[in-house]
Amino acid sequence: MKFFSDNAAAVHPHVMDALVAANQLDSPYDGDALSQALDDRFSQLFGTRVRALWVATGTAANALALSALCPPHKGVICHNMAHIEQDECGAPGFFMHGAKLILADGEGAKLTADEVRRVAGNIRDDVHQVQPACVSITNASEYGLVYTPKEVAAIAEVCKAKGLKLHMDGARFANAIASTGVHPADVTWRAGVDMLSFGCVKNGGMNAEAIIVFDNCLARELPYLRKRAGQLQSKGRFLAAQLLAMLEDDLWLSNAAAANAGAQAIAQAAGDRLLYPVEANEVFVKLTAGEAASLRAQGFEFYDWGEMTPEGGEARFVTAWDQDAGVVAPLAAAIAAL
Repeated sequence: MKFFSDNAAAVHPHVMDALVAANQLDSPYDGDALSQALDDRFSQLFGTRVRALWVATGTAANALALSALCPPHKGVICHNMAHIEQDECGAPGFFMHGAKLILADGEGAKLTADEVRRVAGNIRDDVHQVQPACVSITNASEYGLVYTPKEVAAIAEVCKAKGLKLHMDGARFANAIASTGVHPADVTWRAGVDMLSFGCVKNGGMNAEAIIVFDNCLARELPYLRKRAGQLQSKGRFLAAQLLAMLEDDLWLSNAAAANAGAQAIAQAAGDRLLYPVEANEVFVKLTAGEAASLRAQGFEFYDWGEMTPEGGEARFVTAWDQDAGVVAPLAAAIAAL
C-alpha cells in the first residue's frame, strides 16, 4: 500500500544472497575481487571500456560525479526541478566546494538542447558571472519522463560546442531503459554523456550506487574524491556484490520492467487525471484534498506534490519492483472509483 517512493521497496532476494556470499575474508576497501570485477562487468554492459566506482547513496553518486566535472568557481546547468536542486540539501554545492547550480526550465522536468543553449548563451563571458562547466540531466526525470538517444545527443552537441561536460543522474536509469528498450550505450556514451550515476537502491538494492565514467581521463581524481568524502567503505565488497547481482541475468532490467508495469496499470485507471505521460515508474495525477484523504483512508500512502487544496492539487505515486499486479490493482481500482 506504500506508493510514496521506490526507496521503500524490499531488497531483492538475489541481492541479499549476494551479500551473504560476500561475507567472507577478502581485501579491504576496493581491493576485493568483487570490486575489482566492476569495471569489466559494466564495460560489458555498456559496450565500451568504463570505470565503475561504488558509493553508498545516490546523493553521493551525483555530487561526487559533479565534483569531478565542475571546479569550485564554475557551475552546473540543470533543470530547476532536478533532484540535485530540489532534494539533495545542497550536497552538490558542498561537494563541489561552492560551485553553482545554474537553473533551467523545460516541460516535464526535462532539459532540451535549445534550453541549454539559451541558458548558456545568457551568461556573459567575463569574471563577473559564474561560467558553466557541465550540464546535468535526469533520466528518468523528476516527473517520470524519459530521454531518447536523439534528445541526449542534441544536448551533448550543445555541450561540445560550448566546452561543457555532460552528466546523467540515473537514479531510475533502469526504468528509463526498460521503458524505451534502447541499448544503455545509445543513451549514454554514444550520445555524448561523460559520466552516469547508475541507480541500484530504488531498483532492489540495499545501499549501493555506482558512478560510471566513460572517459578514463575523468576517472583519475574520483577515487581520491570518494575517499575524501567518506565514501570509501572498508568492506566495499558488500556494495560491489549488490551491483554485480543486479547486473546478473539483467535483473536490473526485469526489476525495472515490473515497476514500470505497475505504473502503467495506475495510469490506465487514472485516465484524464494524468498530468504527464507515464514513461517509467512514476505517476502524477490530479486530486482534490478530499479525494487524497479518501485514498489515504483506504490505506494508500503517497506524496502530495505541492499544495493540496480543496479545489485540487497534484499527487505522486511511485511503483517498485516488488509491487505485482495484485498489489497495484486495489490502488488502480480506488483511483478509478473516485
